[in-house]
Amino acid sequence: MRVVIVFLLSALIPLYHCQSHDPFAWLYGSQSHRFGSLQGDTNGGQCPDECDCPPTFPVAMYCDGRGLTAMPRIPSRVKYLYLQNNAITAVPDSALKNATNLVWLMMHSNQLTSGSIGKKAFQHMEGLERLYLQHNNLTAFPSNLPRTLRDLRINHNKIEKVTPADLDGMDNLTILYLHDNSVTDLGSSLKSLKSLMLLDISDNKLTKVPEALPEHLHQLYMQSNSIDSLPDGFLGSFTQLQYIRIAHNQLTDKGIPANTFNVTGLVELDLSYNKLERIPPVSTTLQHLYLQANQIKEFTLGSFCSIVDVTNFSKLLTLRLDGNEISRQDIPTESALCLRLANNIEV
Repeated sequence: MRVVIVFLLSALIPLYHCQSHDPFAWLYGSQSHRFGSLQGDTNGGQCPDECDCPPTFPVAMYCDGRGLTAMPRIPSRVKYLYLQNNAITAVPDSALKNATNLVWLMMHSNQLTSGSIGKKAFQHMEGLERLYLQHNNLTAFPSNLPRTLRDLRINHNKIEKVTPADLDGMDNLTILYLHDNSVTDLGSSLKSLKSLMLLDISDNKLTKVPEALPEHLHQLYMQSNSIDSLPDGFLGSFTQLQYIRIAHNQLTDKGIPANTFNVTGLVELDLSYNKLERIPPVSTTLQHLYLQANQIKEFTLGSFCSIVDVTNFSKLLTLRLDGNEISRQDIPTESALCLRLANNIEV
């Protein structure tokens, strides 16, 4: 009986492999064709051969790291498109015309230039929320970016200027990564970003703080620029700001108005690698203060506590003063009461 069963199976195997379509080919086929050969949903077109469209997640298309130099054909059902880590040089107007349902578009680490992106390339995308364009060769913002964006990452490019028209109407934008570019002045281009919570403009060529920063910012990163002063009432308009980093700039004592940082709500303040000679007054609610590599010559306890007693003390947990012109002997004995929560004061 067993011999008969084995004989029948052996007879069926050649017939099975003679069929034009092998439903299990994706199991042992090459990675680039594995998911394209079996689609859970082919609405809007087949998955291109150079990409993967998993049957269990047919609204996603993975084309990352395939050595692509041009945009692939995109089925209209796709919502999540991964094109990063390729060598794509252009996005013509027609490239995304069929991709009207996109929610995520990852195009970072390619070879895009501003002139190679069509002015109407993004015009038909009415639901795009996340757009990654970092690590390309852009010198300006692409035209007609969707106003539905929530997360825009355009860092590590060569952008020199940002105009109000680039971001106007992006009421839902909460994250903007613009760091590692060549921006010299942002003007009032950020004014309309009513929902922005994280702004990273570090490693640019800014000489002043941008005008009219969005009031709902939660994190503001401006390190590694050439900012030498802060405007009056710099932090007065923010209602939710907790983290601010202005390290590696040109700030001096004269460039910081009195009590600029003595505001409640701040959790972390990084002023390291500037030209400060005194410790600026900070709020007792601040938890992390970084002042290393300045020119501070005196430990002023009043910068942390205006009144020193059992009930009035600083909430600082981290205080870095290393790389300045003071030593541990310059810290007054009363600091133990004021800075009672600080685990370690580095001098």
